Amino acid sequence: MNCRSGLLNFCAVTLALNDLAFQAIGIRIDSGDIAYLSYVAREYFSKISTKYEIPWFKDLIIMASNDINEETILSLNDQGHKINCFGIGTHLVTCQKQPSLGCVYKLVDLNNVPRMKLSQDVAKVSLPGRKDAYRLFSERGDALIDLLVQTDEEPPSVGSKILCRHAFEESKRAYVTPSKVEKLHKLYWKDGLICRPLPNLEEIRDNVTRSLKSLRSDIKRNHNPTPYKVAVSDNLYSFLHNLWMESAPIGELT
Repeated sequence: MNCRSGLLNFCAVTLALNDLAFQAIGIRIDSGDIAYLSYVAREYFSKISTKYEIPWFKDLIIMASNDINEETILSLNDQGHKINCFGIGTHLVTCQKQPSLGCVYKLVDLNNVPRMKLSQDVAKVSLPGRKDAYRLFSERGDALIDLLVQTDEEPPSVGSKILCRHAFEESKRAYVTPSKVEKLHKLYWKDGLICRPLPNLEEIRDNVTRSLKSLRSDIKRNHNPTPYKVAVSDNLYSFLHNLWMESAPIGELT
């Protein structure tokens, strides 16, 4: 919206519509200094609302668009603005940070026999066997850590001290006494059939929103975020390393 003409024209038309018992919704800013223009527009709306005694005029929606992405929104929040909502199109349907999703299927169990991939690159070593995943929460309700356990293990329980270990670094370990435990892994597909009702889009959105709210702010920050911890149980750690040693070939020096 052009501040010199577009905004004034919008206000004039909105006042005329009000005389005819119609209520405008708002404006869209798609160029220029978006943060500054949003302040100018909100100031106009507030003054007109007071002068003509139209309460809803000051609350007209200000939308910003034009290749909006995460960095733009974070920058606008740092500057301060009066924008109500963002129109995100291009960067929503074509993720420029990750334009393709790379997936690798790794076998962990064959006919109830645990399997693992061996590699000189530890990051590529897979965790063998069937597993369940649990999220452990603090007393404040924050998600502390996700824990992988073997399916035949006793699941973690509220109030019980649990040893959580890094899968590959022996010295990285910690005790956690959760105030809440949430099972993350649920089986939806078995033997070629859907075995439980699939959540709808609204349920998926609500679950994502709830999960994000449970993460600490330092984990969610855009710059230099704290890595979220994922650990394995003591039993799974021992099983992994025993199978690794049994399966890894032994070299010979000559």
